[in-house]
Amino acid sequence: MTAAHEPHVAHNYHPLPVTIATGDGAWVTDAEGKRYLDMLSGYSALNFGHLNAELVQAAQDQLGRLTLTSRAFYNDRLASFTDALAELCGKDLVLPMNTGAEAVETGIKVARAWGYRVKGVPAGAAEIIVARGNFHGRTTTIVGFSDDPQAHTDFGPYAPGFVAVPYGDADAIEAAITDRTVAVLIEPIQGEGGVVLPPEGYLRRVREVTSARNVLFIADEIQSGLGRVGETFACDREGVVPDVYLLGKALGGGILPVSAVVADQDVLGVIRPGEHGSTFGGNPLAAAVGLKVVELLKSGRFQERSRELGAHLRQGLEKLDGVVAVRSAGLWAGVDIDPSRGTGREVAERLLARGVLAKDTHGQTLRIAPPLVIRATEIDWALEQLQVALRG
Repeated sequence: MTAAHEPHVAHNYHPLPVTIATGDGAWVTDAEGKRYLDMLSGYSALNFGHLNAELVQAAQDQLGRLTLTSRAFYNDRLASFTDALAELCGKDLVLPMNTGAEAVETGIKVARAWGYRVKGVPAGAAEIIVARGNFHGRTTTIVGFSDDPQAHTDFGPYAPGFVAVPYGDADAIEAAITDRTVAVLIEPIQGEGGVVLPPEGYLRRVREVTSARNVLFIADEIQSGLGRVGETFACDREGVVPDVYLLGKALGGGILPVSAVVADQDVLGVIRPGEHGSTFGGNPLAAAVGLKVVELLKSGRFQERSRELGAHLRQGLEKLDGVVAVRSAGLWAGVDIDPSRGTGREVAERLLARGVLAKDTHGQTLRIAPPLVIRATEIDWALEQLQVALRG
């Protein structure tokens, strides 16, 4: 399958040449009946696997009752979802949206409103500190503070109010804070950048600095959260609780887009009726699926699987000939390929031919993030295929 077979689809992606027709657990089947092991899982949107029975049942039950009201009215599913998600996060309030980029945009608005209404920053002067190498979405505001040329170039003019510092450098964050700083927005682990883990203690130091300087700590856990790294949130790896969680992807169970901003009353309570919203945000179908996602996470079994199988995956990756570096957390790995073995894209295409789906990023890095329902034997088989693919 190539772009020629989709003549009316805008070419904003460069997909691998496979047309997927069905999915089940960690496996998908293409239109010609060939099966593939999914080692990408929708960039972590499919943490619980394709067509997870409990999530599908929750969606089907709700589809027969009510799917949308808009927030002009109450619906009977939203409170249950937000109560459960607030409890999971240890926070007071949930502002539901749809996509991850919407959650980030919402977090930016909340931080600025908090800065003006609570901290007392002069109108129009709020600044948010971000990290270089970030990926928070593709809206014009967000790409304005991206340093990835592919995301940034030709989409300006860009919104002011963002200060970029090196990722993993908490001292740089502290030095960049001024009286106008309202928030620090970071990914606890940079996903699109190639699963880049910060130095040990970085998140704790960010928490200390932001608390001391009266600045919000906003954690973009859209890819890293909800079980992916062996904990409920990547911030849990250092025992850190941010002021604001940005959630998405797996929150919709791979069934529909669901995102959320989660924070305490003193932060999220600054948003007044009519100042922010979404027609589909908090719809009853999304709430029903999101509630089931939270229930699955409360059991802890997915976090445990990610920890145990993630260690197994890492050990296997580090033994492969042709791999020059492995960065991983739970069932999430960035694998740097020896350039003599091909580019990340070329290796992904060879894997595709051998029945494994993965995706490249930044030239030489292969991203691996299988559904958390994958079995150890399936990981072993994927590693065998990767070793063959690395031989060319």
